[in-house]
Amino acid sequence: MDGEAFDDRADGSGELAQKPASPLTALRTGNPWGWLTATNHHPSVVALLRRTRRALPGDPEFGDPLSTAGDGGPRAAARAADRLLERDAVTREISLGALQVWQALTERVSGRPANREATLVFTDLVGFSSWSLTAGDDATLALLRRVSQVVEPPLLEAGGHIVKRMGDGIMAVFTDPTTALRAVITARDAVKTVEVDGYTPRMRVGVHTGHPQRIGSDWLGVDVNIAARVMERATRGELVVSQATLDRVSEEDVESLGLQAKRLRRPVFTAKQDGVPADLDMYRLRKRHAGI
Repeated sequence: MDGEAFDDRADGSGELAQKPASPLTALRTGNPWGWLTATNHHPSVVALLRRTRRALPGDPEFGDPLSTAGDGGPRAAARAADRLLERDAVTREISLGALQVWQALTERVSGRPANREATLVFTDLVGFSSWSLTAGDDATLALLRRVSQVVEPPLLEAGGHIVKRMGDGIMAVFTDPTTALRAVITARDAVKTVEVDGYTPRMRVGVHTGHPQRIGSDWLGVDVNIAARVMERATRGELVVSQATLDRVSEEDVESLGLQAKRLRRPVFTAKQDGVPADLDMYRLRKRHAGI
């Protein structure tokens, strides 16, 4: 029985269920609409278009939630297409392929490579979880809002981009490590002016420079993991940077910022940090005449 199949339902009804006819069957029956429908969902045609997209400029996976996050015409169009177009369909692959090329051309015209060097900044508040447990939700929310009000403006004014907010911390990206250091020093000083119910938080910061992979509005990759681990070494509300970042800041800039660098010893009796190269050196940056 061409184009039909019995559906053995759980209730035992055994009702006759229709499945899409093949394109050839639709042509034999003289049904052009059926041919279009069958072709649109034919697995071989969909698979062919997916392989074709891998030869096109841009991200062949363009259209998933990671790649379409953030601003931009192609991304917004792809989000709409994801909602409107059928899954596993020729129309979906053709539409996303066109948007994939559009996004690739947009990035090419902007002159910004997808994997350019960037300086990553991670922050969070020391002891925040313990404090919030006793402070309560209202005080916790008030603190987070106040910290955001004083931390984010210096980062944004310096040209940084806030990638994400993670409870009591943020992830930001800068194009220049010296600018990033100057901005985070200003932000950390500003946090010292915050007080909620007699509590003044301390912000710790980790900075690392590398070549993270940008996907939509997010940044992923080994260098992102390293930056997060660098922050984890700033256990007492310190500013810690990787060797890669310090190498890209001139001695004159370090002096102009009033900083001095001290290499951190590798932990001996604690477990090795996951996601960190064994030869990664980190440095604590302090003010020359006062702790920061």
